[in-house]
Amino acid sequence: MAAGKFVVLMVMVALMVEGSRAMTLCDMNDEGLEACKPSVRQPNPVDPSPECCKALKGADLPCLCSYKNSVWLGSLGIDPKLALDLPPKCKLQMPS
Repeated sequence: MAAGKFVVLMVMVALMVEGSRAMTLCDMNDEGLEACKPSVRQPNPVDPSPECCKALKGADLPCLCSYKNSVWLGSLGIDPKLALDLPPKCKLQMPS
């Protein structure tokens, strides 16, 4: 269940990165969202940057996870497997 919740996080990350307005979503700002983008996209994902991990650490993960069933994930180029791999790479524990 926690893994699915992280997919929601990345959906919202993608939505905010794709937008042109400066916003904060679930305590994650545009800079943090943008920092995580290269880690959740194919064909050449990279390990999360320190900026991405810092943004995820400060984010309201349950809030972001509330979007887990969004249809936007694939349409925004977010690879769910890559998104699910981010928390452990950032040494974060997902909320229950």
